[in-house]
Amino acid sequence: HPMGWDSFGLPAENAAKQNNLDPKKWTEENISVMKKQLKRLGLSIDWDREISTCNEDYYKHQQLFFLELYEKGLVYRKENFVNWDPVDETVLANEQVIDGKGWRSGATVERKKLNQWFFNISKFSNELLEDLNNLDKWPNKVKVMQQNWIGKSFGCEIDFEIEGNISEKKIKCFTTRPDTLFGFSFLAVSPDHPVAKHYEKDQEFINFKKECSKTGTTEESLAHADKIGFKTNIKAINPLNKSMKVPVYFANFVLMDYGFGAIFGCPGHDQRDFDFATKYNLPIKTVVKPKDKDEFKVLDSAYVGPGVIINSDFLNGLDAPNDSVIKTIEILEQRKIGKRKINFRLKDWGVSRQRYWGCPIPMAYKKNGEVIPIPKEQLPVKLPSKINLNSKGNPLDNANDWKEIQIEGELCQRETDTLDTFVDSSWYFLRFCSPKNNDYGFDYEEIKYWMPVDQYIGGVEHAILHLLYSRFFMKAIKFKNEKFEINEPFEGLFTQGMVCHETYKDSKGNWLSPDEVEIFDKVLVNKNNHKSKVEVGPSESMSKSKKNVIDPQIMIDNYGADAVRLFILSDSPPAKDVQWSDQGMMGSYKFVQKLWQMHKNIKQKIENNKNNNIENHDLEKFTN
Repeated sequence: HPMGWDSFGLPAENAAKQNNLDPKKWTEENISVMKKQLKRLGLSIDWDREISTCNEDYYKHQQLFFLELYEKGLVYRKENFVNWDPVDETVLANEQVIDGKGWRSGATVERKKLNQWFFNISKFSNELLEDLNNLDKWPNKVKVMQQNWIGKSFGCEIDFEIEGNISEKKIKCFTTRPDTLFGFSFLAVSPDHPVAKHYEKDQEFINFKKECSKTGTTEESLAHADKIGFKTNIKAINPLNKSMKVPVYFANFVLMDYGFGAIFGCPGHDQRDFDFATKYNLPIKTVVKPKDKDEFKVLDSAYVGPGVIINSDFLNGLDAPNDSVIKTIEILEQRKIGKRKINFRLKDWGVSRQRYWGCPIPMAYKKNGEVIPIPKEQLPVKLPSKINLNSKGNPLDNANDWKEIQIEGELCQRETDTLDTFVDSSWYFLRFCSPKNNDYGFDYEEIKYWMPVDQYIGGVEHAILHLLYSRFFMKAIKFKNEKFEINEPFEGLFTQGMVCHETYKDSKGNWLSPDEVEIFDKVLVNKNNHKSKVEVGPSESMSKSKKNVIDPQIMIDNYGADAVRLFILSDSPPAKDVQWSDQGMMGSYKFVQKLWQMHKNIKQKIENNKNNNIENHDLEKFTN
């Protein structure tokens, strides 16, 4: 097994800041300690292929890949609303927001408008989806998670005419259920929709928009947020019945990135719309009924199941959604007010991070603001060695000497954002094939031999992070490159269980490691302060951020490497989580002692027999 160190990132930067150390020195010292521990554990690791993502021998090739993707049109920069983690003070990709919170800090994510670098992952949406069918040796649950995240949906673009004192005459929506148009009771648009410009001086709207910024930019964060709206003085006209006119609202659950930043609300058959309509006292009309019911009316919650269209004029009686969606789209297309469309949920991957300890983005800015790539012969762009990590925001913004660079005789400013560390881990397997190649990130002949990876072992928690990004990276390198023939990075995938341990917090809410707590007077307390009680949290997968990690060195010193190895192997099947316990560790230790003692006893008996010079045929038969 080759070994790599995923060594850039915020935890190292924060740790260096807390301990007043250089992140590079701190990281390299940690790697040295961990390497010794792994060697003492005696694992079958090929140290000849060792790589580290914070080493310039690694990231200079990553910068070259970035420039190649830029030349292919797969990298771009734009101002956009992003997920802002207020604790880590950095941007997060949609995939890094779990239940509306930052994947590492656990803080509620906010919206912020920033200029960002993006990888055009959405260009490969259909390919990423279709090629899942070829991954026969992947667990189905992971493929389903990726399918849902990519989110292919068939539907319709609809132009809604609007009435009101504004310049726009139409608002475009995308919907997967045009057949429910007769249940239309409001139109909701994003607070960032172009029509918002007519309200930007309205203090009530300004306050509303500020409130919206406390919600992130992912569907997950919006799903968990309280639904709020701002009623405009404009109305939308139902395209299938011009006499039906409904109010237009700005709503915090509508994003500009999804569809066209506008949705039509059908509260009877969409729970989110139902909640919004209930809150703002809007009509809730029933337009789909279950097939087995003659009379039906939506009352306490939206009906989202299949059935028959009702209360919908010329659509009545159609089988919903199988026939009714297609039929409605045909009518809208005939009337030239809509057209069929396939949409994907997957959005482009924002890779800019506002921090020091990461791979520098190899781009620069001329004085006139023009963006230019740093010439390939000037790679790698190295991080400055002397930096003030305690400055507010991104420390690189204040590194004025480092920021200045001469390109073709012109003084330019370097990009100060660094790359998301998931970029580092999106191609490391290619580097394992050619770890010593100085000219390029990999050797084409070597990857023909080694790739794709036959058997990949990793946690299911990366199903829509690392595993999806790695698949994109293969397709991005292959794009417009006839020499690169690999389509998928990992042929077989096994999702192993995680090693879990209880979590501990002190009275101030700070995480404590297991070796910082002890039982004193029958109560769990902080070792350094016996008056400070410790709060025991749930058992979670071991992570540096929650400090619920066990130091292998202490285990080896106390029990020996054999007992540690035996416990890891014997505790549970590899697909299941392991609950780390001192009792389990002690059980393995005792077993090794018994085995060793028995071995010594047999040796002793043999020695005794030899010394007495007496042939003991019984013992010989027994041992044979």
